[in-house]
Amino acid sequence: MPNHTETTIESELIYSGKIVELRKDTVELSDGTFSTRELVLHAPAVVVLPLLNENEVILVSQYRKPLEKTLLEIPAGLINPNEDPLNAAKRELREETGYTSLDWECLGEYYPTPGFCNEIYHVYLAKNLISGVQDLDEDERISVEVFSVDKLKRYIKNNWIKDAKTVLAFYLSLDKIK
Repeated sequence: MPNHTETTIESELIYSGKIVELRKDTVELSDGTFSTRELVLHAPAVVVLPLLNENEVILVSQYRKPLEKTLLEIPAGLINPNEDPLNAAKRELREETGYTSLDWECLGEYYPTPGFCNEIYHVYLAKNLISGVQDLDEDERISVEVFSVDKLKRYIKNNWIKDAKTVLAFYLSLDKIK
């Protein structure tokens, strides 16, 4: 693979918030020319596909302000500083759905938007779920829904579920679900 490394010449922090930092970098390209990169530095996240049984998946429904609409998606959330990704996945599943799991499988790590953002998803499959009570963050409003695998597949195929992490986790899990 060719080396297309970019060397940062100058970096300007534009914004620093709770979840993201915005930065503008001047870079030298591998051929010696210069360019500008606008970057979003994002905390890492966990994504969990909760398999209720061999034919049912737990989804959550929540309003997404950037899109001004409610989306169906799988549970996900940020990894706290110094938190193990699996522990974060367990925490997010319990908080958002009330469920816990006795059986976890890591499905990999993926960059959802590497063209401008360094966010990484740690994707997990959770099986053998035990029902419990949601423990939502103060500012979360989330509903839990049970979907058959066939219904989820149909919603994805018809583009009714547009959340990339949900589609990714579903397809990564196909050989493990009915």
